[in-house]
Amino acid sequence: MPIKLNELTLHESIDLLKKEPGKREKLLNDLFNEIDDRESDVQAYLELAEPEELREESKRLENLPLKGIPGTVKDNIQTLGFKTTCGSSFLQDYDSVYDATVIKSLKEAGSPVLGKANMDEFAMGSSTENSFFQTTKNPHDLSRVPGGSSGGSAAAVAADEAIYALGSDTGGSVRHPAGFCGVVGLKPTYGLVSRYGLTAFASSLDQIGPITKDVYDTALLLNFLATYDEMDSTSAAEGRKDYTEGIDRGIEGLKVGFPKEYFGEELDPRIQEKAKKWRGTFQDLGAEVREISLPHTEYAIATYYIIASSEASANLARFDGVRYTSRANTKSIEELFSKSRDEGFGPEVKRRILLGTYALSAGYYDEYYGKAQKVRRLIKQDFDRAFEDIDLIAAPTSPTPAFKIGEKMDDPLKMYLSDIFIVTVNLAGIPAMSVPAGQVDGLPIGMQIMGSSLSEKKILRAGHSFERTFED
Repeated sequence: MPIKLNELTLHESIDLLKKEPGKREKLLNDLFNEIDDRESDVQAYLELAEPEELREESKRLENLPLKGIPGTVKDNIQTLGFKTTCGSSFLQDYDSVYDATVIKSLKEAGSPVLGKANMDEFAMGSSTENSFFQTTKNPHDLSRVPGGSSGGSAAAVAADEAIYALGSDTGGSVRHPAGFCGVVGLKPTYGLVSRYGLTAFASSLDQIGPITKDVYDTALLLNFLATYDEMDSTSAAEGRKDYTEGIDRGIEGLKVGFPKEYFGEELDPRIQEKAKKWRGTFQDLGAEVREISLPHTEYAIATYYIIASSEASANLARFDGVRYTSRANTKSIEELFSKSRDEGFGPEVKRRILLGTYALSAGYYDEYYGKAQKVRRLIKQDFDRAFEDIDLIAAPTSPTPAFKIGEKMDDPLKMYLSDIFIVTVNLAGIPAMSVPAGQVDGLPIGMQIMGSSLSEKKILRAGHSFERTFED
C-alpha cells in the first residue's frame, strides 16, 4: 500500500519535497482526504483553509525552508484570513485582523495555515470539553478526551490530520494533550516565543509552543518560533539558534532527577511501573539518574489557580459586549455589560473569573493573590536549587491516561488535579517537553522533561535520545 504523505513528520516531508517537488499536491490531497475521513469523528478543527487557496499559497512558498507545508493553529492565536474564536460564543463571529508574530514567522519560513483547532474556551480546561462549539475526541479512543486546552491541536497531529500544530501552554495546555494523544509538545521558556497575537489568559504564565510527531520536528519549528519580538514586552533577547544542531549528541554524563513528589498516591500505579523503564532508558543512554525533591509541589495547584484566575479576571474584562464580540440585546449600558458576559462566557470561564475577582478584591488581595505569588517564588526556588546539582528533571506528564468524556465535568477539583504535574513549570517560567513514553491499556502516556531557563537544546537532546531508545 502506498504511503500516505500526511503521515510523515515535518522533516520527512521537507526532505521528500526537496527531492520530489511534484509530491506537494499529493501531500495536500492526503491531508484533506484524511480530514474528510476522520474529522467527523475526531472534531479537531473549527475552521479549515479553502483547498485551492491553500494549494496556491503552498506553491508560492515552495522555495522557502518549510517548503509550503501547512500547519494547524490553536484558535486563540490571531491568524489573518481566519476567525479567532478562542472556543467561545463571545467571539464566534470575530475575524482576525492581523497575524500573530508566530504565524508571521512561520509564513516567512514557508508554512501556511491549514486550519484553526478546537480548544477549551479561552484556554480554560484540561479536556477540550469546555469549547462552545464541539467536544474533540482522542484519536486513540473516541470515547475519551484528548486533554486540554490545546486538545484540537494535539488530536489533529495524532490523527494525521495535521503535519504539526501550535498550541498555548498556561498551565500545561500543550504538554497535557500531547501526553494524552501520544505526540510531542513543548512549553518553551517564558519569553522565548512571542506572545503577540495570543489572546491572553494569564499573562505571566502563557506561552505558545509546538505540537509535533517527533522531537526533531519540535526543534526544527523552534528555529523559526524563537525570535525576539519588540511587540512583546516580555520577549527574551535571545539571538536565533539552530535547535537541531547537536540534537544527535546523546546525553551521556548528564544528571537526570526524578522528583519524589511526582510519584505519590495520585499517580496511576501502571504509570509508576512505566517510570521504572524510563529510568532504565536514561541509564542505558549513559545518564546518571537520581531521586530529587521539589518540596513545594503540593501547593502548586492552589497557587496556580489563584494566580491564573486573577490574571484571567483582569484580561477578560475587555470582553464586555461593546468591543470584538457578540452582544446582548439590552436597553442600558450596565445591562449590556452584565448580560453580554453572562450569555457569552461558559461555566468554566465564569468560575475562574469569579475566583480571580474574589482573590483580587479589597481585603483579600494579600491573603490570596499576594500569598500565592510568595509561594510561586518558593516553587521557582525549588527548581533553581535542583538545577544546581542536576541537568534535567523527568516526571509523568499526567497522573492518569486519558479519561472518559464527561467523567470529570461535574467535579472541577478532580479536573484541576489532572494538571498537578505540569502547572509548576509555568509558575517557574522554565521549559518542559512531553514525549510519548509508552501505553497503558492501549492509551498513550507522556513523560515530561524539564530544564532550567533557556535549556531547550538540552531538553531536545534528551527527548530525541529517549524517543529513539525507549521500548515499551
